[in-house]
Amino acid sequence: MKKALHFLSSRLFAISFIILLQFFWSALLLIKIGSHAGEVRFVLWCLSVIISIWLLNKWDNPAYKLAWIIPILMFPTFGGMLYLLFGNKEPTRRLRKKLEYGYALSKPLLIQKKEVRDKLYQKDIRIGRQSEYLIKYANCPVYENTISKYLESGEAYYTTLVEELKRAKKFIFLEFFIIEKGMMWDTILDILLMKIREGVEVRVIYDDVGCVTKLPYRYEKHLTELGIKCVSFNQFIPIFSLALNHRDHRKIVVIDGHTAFSGGINLADEYINEVKRFGHWKDTGIMIKGEAVWNFTVMFLQMWNSIIRTDSHFSFYQYHYAPDWFQKQNRVWNENVYATEEKKDEKKSFWENDGFVQPYGDSPLDQEIVGENVYLNLINQAKNYVYITTPYLIIDNEMMTALCLAAKRGVDIRIMTPGIPDKKLTFLLTESYYRQLIGAGVKIYEYTPGFLHAKMMISDDEVGTVGTINLDYRSLYLHFECGVFLYATKTILDIKEDMIRIMKVSHQVEEEECQKNWFQSLLQCILRVFAPLM
Repeated sequence: MKKALHFLSSRLFAISFIILLQFFWSALLLIKIGSHAGEVRFVLWCLSVIISIWLLNKWDNPAYKLAWIIPILMFPTFGGMLYLLFGNKEPTRRLRKKLEYGYALSKPLLIQKKEVRDKLYQKDIRIGRQSEYLIKYANCPVYENTISKYLESGEAYYTTLVEELKRAKKFIFLEFFIIEKGMMWDTILDILLMKIREGVEVRVIYDDVGCVTKLPYRYEKHLTELGIKCVSFNQFIPIFSLALNHRDHRKIVVIDGHTAFSGGINLADEYINEVKRFGHWKDTGIMIKGEAVWNFTVMFLQMWNSIIRTDSHFSFYQYHYAPDWFQKQNRVWNENVYATEEKKDEKKSFWENDGFVQPYGDSPLDQEIVGENVYLNLINQAKNYVYITTPYLIIDNEMMTALCLAAKRGVDIRIMTPGIPDKKLTFLLTESYYRQLIGAGVKIYEYTPGFLHAKMMISDDEVGTVGTINLDYRSLYLHFECGVFLYATKTILDIKEDMIRIMKVSHQVEEEECQKNWFQSLLQCILRVFAPLM
């Protein structure tokens, strides 16, 4: 009873109720108009046909177009109008203008070092070309002089993050899809407040929809009063708003410009198994130290200045947040990364070069599907194996074709998904892809202990990516995402070892298990059609 009352009084319920009310009111109005005026109904039908033809010729994912064309033609009286109100998945003009400002401001700061790119091409031209794609189309340089550390669980991520936050001397940037009150966030908040008293600048970005049930309304004002510079991304106003589509799904921490974190882990207790909702929550992250952190620093500042224009020129970034190597190319870093004498050995090992590291971001602002293309490149270039972890497996024809073709040519493709889902309908949709994949030779593993939330892909013991990007339409087409592209780093083998551990406690799905009863099969068919809208 208490849970029901809490939900009924929540912001989520109010938003959902307002959206449903608008939807049904609009549909009822259009039906009523169409039923009383033949001329109006004819105009609405023509509108639906015109929109369907326009969609067919639009440069967009075919599955997304089909998901709209079917209901438009089934209900031509109001289908076209509903698409005009809710169907455009591109950012609103106001949001796009703000984001373009932030991106334009920082673009001059991301310059690729020619010697690093040339060295990568010399080592492996295939990987060099994959990296070149991110340089050209995501504006994200590749770096050496960087080390990475794989964090195999939310608990390991949390412990390491706390240690690094306590070392901050200049600034801390946090950008998360979800922040929720609890042990994890309360502990981090205490550290942030302590650092503010020490003179450290702290900035926080959280997604308004991601935190709609997690934080009080306008929580950013509360943090601002505490001395933390805080903004919420794309605040959702439920009045025929499309803002719900475009969320900041990134997870980024930057400390003093020399240390960064990313991965699947949000700042909430379920990610560190302090709260258990779907069995054991398996998640992963990555910490990087060195030159490649600069990409994450700029990514954060791009988003910050898209929300609130506080920094008016890119030189402000350079002199306030750039590490020494950015300004002085004759040395890699300031010797005062850590102040204490006992950290000398750590400083020495800190600068051992560990392969090539390339943090990258993906945005719905352009027509470039960076996250999916990174995955496709890894699959298409694989020689021996590709291992994948994803909480959701809702893929388009391009991804299905790449996975099946790679398996058919003898590449060992293994995909790990949750054993206990967080959303039952979404998991039923995930299972609908199993039969075709297994039939082509792909191995599917369901993580028996609980929910697998990690988003990783590695190949051939040499290349991979860790980040926030799910294998579903929202992550690949609608959300702001990020990842870390890795080549020839020790991290790759650490990830592989952990994936093997995951498979050992997982159930391998056989093809005969993919047979469902008639109702589930029918539901899966319907869900597959409308998957791009989910």
